[in-house]
Amino acid sequence: MEECLFCKWKQEKEKMILENEYAFARFDDFPVNKGHLLFMTKRHVKNFFETTLEEKNAIFELMDKAKEILDKKYNPSGYNIGMNCGISAGQTVMHIHVHLIPRYNGDVENPRGGIIDGAIPRR
Repeated sequence: MEECLFCKWKQEKEKMILENEYAFARFDDFPVNKGHLLFMTKRHVKNFFETTLEEKNAIFELMDKAKEILDKKYNPSGYNIGMNCGISAGQTVMHIHVHLIPRYNGDVENPRGGIIDGAIPRR
């Protein structure tokens, strides 16, 4: 069985933006927008519902710190926070990861509904 991509990433310390005891953050290799970050647990866990309370808190602690960094570096006007849990929800790497996507005025014509309205396009 092939090793998990995100488990390999935890060894790449030079690419980590932030880390704590249970989680780490790094820029997405395929960013949706400038500053797009991913937050992952250090322990291999399939999805959000399998994480411990400590892991959940660790991810959100890093997200708060990352927002401060992104605000200073890129000055976005908003953020999307999202995760996919399961193949039918669009998860392609079976290791919990949370996206923090900076948003900028005018980056899409009509941002109403954010990422949620596009989850099931026909609706």
